[in-house]
Amino acid sequence: MEFFESMESNERARAAILETVDNQLKKNDPPETRLAYNRLISMGDDSENARLRIAQCVAIEIFEIMKYKKKFDLERYITHLNNLPESPLED
Repeated sequence: MEFFESMESNERARAAILETVDNQLKKNDPPETRLAYNRLISMGDDSENARLRIAQCVAIEIFEIMKYKKKFDLERYITHLNNLPESPLED
């Protein structure tokens, strides 16, 4: 049962992170999110894959905040967005 609870938590986290991406795209804030999205689409990604790539960048920021008690680092976030489609996990 614990395994399934973990999966449910992961799905909620995934949905929340994708919602963050969607909100950034809607509000164009930061504008680099929209630029990264458009670049990924022009390179052949579909909308879902582009959003998932951006979500990785969001997840890294959340991890830094929660694990290391750091503040949100807009500059690092934008750097990760600008480096897409390279995985931010390869930094």
